[in-house]
Amino acid sequence: MYEFEVKGMSCGHCVQSVTRAIYSQDPSAKVSIDLATKRVKVESQADEGAIRRTLADADYPAT
Repeated sequence: MYEFEVKGMSCGHCVQSVTRAIYSQDPSAKVSIDLATKRVKVESQADEGAIRRTLADADYPAT
């Protein structure tokens, strides 16, 4: 499981965009997002670096 902070998330649309970006990398990923804390938890077989790059490409860089 990976956990990221995505400071650029501010609304439901952002949550959907982040979720879609992760699913584009791994359609079977389990994604849990807490918008209030801007935390994203991902359970995935995909490489953590690949997920970070995908989020950055979607304009939601993760730390």
